[in-house]
Amino acid sequence: MTNETTTRPSSILAPDTPPEKDTVIKVDKLSLTFQTNDGPVHALEDINLEVERGEFVSLIGPSGCGKTTLLRVIADLERQTGGSITVNGVTPREAREKRAYGYVFQAAALYPWRTIARNVALPLEIMGLARAERTRRVADNLALVNLQGFERKYPWQLSGGMQQRASIARALAVEPDLLLMDEPFGALDEIVRDHLNEQLLQLWAKTNKTVVFVTHSIPEAVFLSTRIVVMSPRPGRIHDIITSNLPKQRSLDIRETPEFLKIAHRVREGLRAGHSYED
Repeated sequence: MTNETTTRPSSILAPDTPPEKDTVIKVDKLSLTFQTNDGPVHALEDINLEVERGEFVSLIGPSGCGKTTLLRVIADLERQTGGSITVNGVTPREAREKRAYGYVFQAAALYPWRTIARNVALPLEIMGLARAERTRRVADNLALVNLQGFERKYPWQLSGGMQQRASIARALAVEPDLLLMDEPFGALDEIVRDHLNEQLLQLWAKTNKTVVFVTHSIPEAVFLSTRIVVMSPRPGRIHDIITSNLPKQRSLDIRETPEFLKIAHRVREGLRAGHSYED
């Protein structure tokens, strides 16, 4: 007579086994050097970063630290010269061809001769979508950014904040998994910027998009983010990655709380310490 033992199927995880990561962006030892007439410019060096699905990650650092350059590498607008990067498990170029991301620039970049609706519809026209589908997506995404009723207005008839909201609607219209935002509110006054920060958080909660956001503003980075990536001066390196413990549902009042101020202090200290790097 033999003793039989029961083994746990390998497909069942033990209770203390961490869940498998759902990584959207994976950057490994990435560097980028521009060749110029005055010699090489080392923009990024030894960047290691993973962004999980549904995160809101902000890149912050001094001017010239490579924040926008890193965002452009993710978007396949620049190519790294060292290391590797994947977006949804494929190269940035393949992700771009699959329209995996929407990109919001520093300026709204709306065509002045097209109405707001037709500006939002432009990438959909390029994609060759049927008119009915274009109309549906334009209406849905203008509603998401609270621009119903402005479909027939022209960009010059809207405020700067409204133009940027239209730009966000255009980026969302292609239904991307990933939203890349390059200082979209940097040129706006503080009152409008605060209002758009609140609206962006609400939009993120509604859509569950993965967001990578470039900013110079410590309060903006802390208010919006699940994680904050602090970068040092050129060549851009990651000095610190700070995880926020703030609740996902938050209002501007949270900026006066000890928890918010503690995170902001760590970001500020990271920015100061980052300047101590030597080439």
